[in-house]
Amino acid sequence: MVSQSAPTASLATNPAGQSTALVMSTVAFTVCFAVWTIFSIIGLQIKKDLGLNETQFGLLIGTPILTGSLSRLLLGIWTDQYGGRLVYTAVMVAAAIATWLLTLAYSYETFLLAALGVGIAGGSFAVGVAYVSKWYPKEKQGTALGVFGMGNVGAAVTKFIAPFVMVAFGWEMVAKVWAIVMLIMAIAFYLFTKDDPALAERKRMGVKPEPLLAQLAPLAKLQVWRFSLYYFFVFGAFVALALWLPRYYMGVYGLDVKTAGMLGAAYSIPASLFRAYGGVLSDKYGARRVMYWTFIVSVICTFLLSYPATDYTVRGITGPITFTIAIGFVPFTVIAFVLGFFMSLGKAAVYKHIPVYYPNHVGAVGGVVGLIGGLGGFVLPIAFGALNDIIGVWTSCFMLLFILVAIALTWMHFAILRMERRKHPALRGPQDLPELAEGGKPAAVPDTSQSVPAGIRAKEA
Repeated sequence: MVSQSAPTASLATNPAGQSTALVMSTVAFTVCFAVWTIFSIIGLQIKKDLGLNETQFGLLIGTPILTGSLSRLLLGIWTDQYGGRLVYTAVMVAAAIATWLLTLAYSYETFLLAALGVGIAGGSFAVGVAYVSKWYPKEKQGTALGVFGMGNVGAAVTKFIAPFVMVAFGWEMVAKVWAIVMLIMAIAFYLFTKDDPALAERKRMGVKPEPLLAQLAPLAKLQVWRFSLYYFFVFGAFVALALWLPRYYMGVYGLDVKTAGMLGAAYSIPASLFRAYGGVLSDKYGARRVMYWTFIVSVICTFLLSYPATDYTVRGITGPITFTIAIGFVPFTVIAFVLGFFMSLGKAAVYKHIPVYYPNHVGAVGGVVGLIGGLGGFVLPIAFGALNDIIGVWTSCFMLLFILVAIALTWMHFAILRMERRKHPALRGPQDLPELAEGGKPAAVPDTSQSVPAGIRAKEA
């Protein structure tokens, strides 16, 4: 396997290659994400045309997410083996063809089949992460990957533009335009990018790619799956809400499709653009701290959003007193904005961990983390629809998210405590109530300033 020193040395002498790789990858991911979430808008018209129930609608908008998720592991490994330039281009060409063929669907089953093909666009994330990370040193990878992740704004692009195109020309025109743009982007990406430094060095030295089984070896570690759970919430729930919010706004607040799409974009934009800021914060303060911020605020937001509109009657002195507790339109939108903002920070923080812990297996580890996160975008919309059908409460989707993020926060906290105590035994001793020590005299608190590295609290778990 080629050492990391050779490619890293070439990074400083090729800043133009860094910038081109990052810009082109980010723009390409934006286009891919716009295609990947296309059913969040055209699915509303298809639902009406086919008379779908909520569960069927959830399955329809979640099916592209399934393909994009399942493909990420293999695409990430291929990127490590054959380079992001070739794999990224192939993904976009395949997704463009599938999106155009979507216009030939005529029944619910054929729409589901077409949606599987459209979902290939979502696999581009694993390709981009593996490709971009190889252009930057470790201390800058958080920021670079955060900028790349801003491509999530493609969901907002679809919500802003697609409703107007669909109302004016029909949903078929949306699919055709998105397919053409994707194909143009694929051509531009291939023409203007180069092989990453690691691949170029490997080709120069004639070294063969690492075998598939060796690439998969890190997946046996529980830590990888813990990162995957984090991403299941910060990314999977983001995608699910990006797909579901237009429907939620229409059902709860009675908005039309254009307005609902615009408000859905108001959630998607901060959850995308601020991802770059999450990368900066992860580089500066550590990904662990950013994850704590993300999960704590998300627990609060999802708890508030999960409370259903409720009518209360109190037996007053002079008679019944009736009042209602409900989250109004404006408070809901504000809380959703805050939730999206902190999700964006968390998305960057999760992927800051990967090239630090697994520098030689970014494609495989990043692929499986992205796979699990993407599955969240597939499973959760279906769950949202099923909960609506079964429970009949609109806020049930946020009840589910509250449980999910509470589990993630708890697992992360206890995993960090266990890891710190294992690495630094001095931390296991009593440190809070020294006055309870034997003899009633204050016990000496162990000085861990020398045994614990200065950056332990900022270092990623």
